[in-house]
Amino acid sequence: MHEQSTGIIATLLGLPVFQAEWVLWLLIGLSVVSVAIMMERFIFYRRHTVDVDKLKDELSTLLTSGDFDAAAKLLSRYDSLETNVVLYGLKSHALGPEAVEDLLAGATGKEQARYDKRLNVLATVASNAPFIGLFGTVLGIIRAFNELAGNMSEASSSVMAGIAEALIATAVGLLVAIPAVVAFNVFKSKVKKFSENLGLLASVLTANLKAAPVEAATTKER
Repeated sequence: MHEQSTGIIATLLGLPVFQAEWVLWLLIGLSVVSVAIMMERFIFYRRHTVDVDKLKDELSTLLTSGDFDAAAKLLSRYDSLETNVVLYGLKSHALGPEAVEDLLAGATGKEQARYDKRLNVLATVASNAPFIGLFGTVLGIIRAFNELAGNMSEASSSVMAGIAEALIATAVGLLVAIPAVVAFNVFKSKVKKFSENLGLLASVLTANLKAAPVEAATTKER
C-alpha cells in the first residue's frame, strides 16, 4: 500500500502543474496586463477631464438666459462623464425637470460603466496575485522536501535552497498585487470625483429647468 501511495505521489509530482515555474510566468503575465490597464486608464482619465468650475459658470449663464442650444453646443465640445450625461438630459429639456432627472439617472449608469471599464481586472489581480504566489511557494516547498527524501546526505542545503527558491513566488505575487491595489483605489477615487462633478453640473441644469416655469409665470402676471 505504501509503495502504491509513493508511486501516485511520484506521478503527481511529475505533472506540469506541480512545477512552480509556470506560476512565475503566470504572475509575470498578470503583471504585464495590470501595467497595461494602469497606463490605458491613466491616459483615458487624463483625456476626459474637464474644468468643472469654469464649465459650471458658463453653463449656468447660458441656461439662465434660456439659450439651451448654445448650452448644448458648449457641452458637445467635451467628451467626459459630466458633459455627456448632462448633454443627454439637456437635449430633452422640453419634457420637464422630472423627466430630465430620470434621463440623467439612466445616462449616468451607462457613462460610468465606460469609466469603470477594466477596473474589475485590476481588482481581480490585486486580490488573487498573492494567493497565486503562495500556491507557487507551496509547490516549491513540496518539491524541495521530495528532493530531500531522495537525498538525505545533502538535507540542509537542499531544503534551504528549495525553500528560498519557492518563496520567490510569494514575493513576486505581492509585487504584482500591491501596485494593482494602489492603482485600483486611485482610479476608483477619480471615478468618484467625476461622479461628484456630474452631480454639480446636473444640479445646475435641473435647477434652471425648475426655475423656468416660475419665471414664466411671473412674466405673464406682469
